[in-house]
Amino acid sequence: MKRGLFITAEGTDGSGKTTQIKLLESYLKDRGFEVVVTREPGGTKIGEKIRSIILDPDNTKMTYITEMMLYVSARAQLVGELIRPSLEQGKVVICDRFVDSSYVYQGFGRNINIELIEKVNSIALDGIMPDVTLFFDVDPNIALSRRIRSTGADRIEQETMDFHRKVYEGYKKLVSKYPNRIKIIDSNRSIEEIFLDVKENIDKILERCL
Repeated sequence: MKRGLFITAEGTDGSGKTTQIKLLESYLKDRGFEVVVTREPGGTKIGEKIRSIILDPDNTKMTYITEMMLYVSARAQLVGELIRPSLEQGKVVICDRFVDSSYVYQGFGRNINIELIEKVNSIALDGIMPDVTLFFDVDPNIALSRRIRSTGADRIEQETMDFHRKVYEGYKKLVSKYPNRIKIIDSNRSIEEIFLDVKENIDKILERCL
């Protein structure tokens, strides 16, 4: 590939995307690709510091606009420092969450105007968008219970179920809006069955790129 491949994984916390990212990383490395795995917010020294502020359960007074701008700032750093250079070097980049998370969490979840989110993010993205996005689809009640049992709840995960339901419905709307980019992965199955679906979608993209 002259230009690398940019893959993003989306879904509510507890949807199983982290496990699938690890499996996909191993699969692609076995096929001879150089793979970079990162996450949002975070992925850089600066981004990880921003992440700690965003997710700190003590920061209950954070305004929705502040939250949105912090996510965008972390994203701008990640694109400039890691994602763009890696793609230019022909690597495969897998990112746990990206701009779609802003649309669903700050847009549909927080009711911030979507056009405003798009305008602010256009600066951070600097023309970079995923080649394919895997949406790990599982009911938020099930996903959150999995996550909280495993790691406890951060500031975002402590939101009401109504908020998480809005986020989930937001993902569904994005799938309808961008069907060529966002692929639904049914996460109500075994890890092995889910990964077969992941591989099938990624193999199709690789066939077009190679």
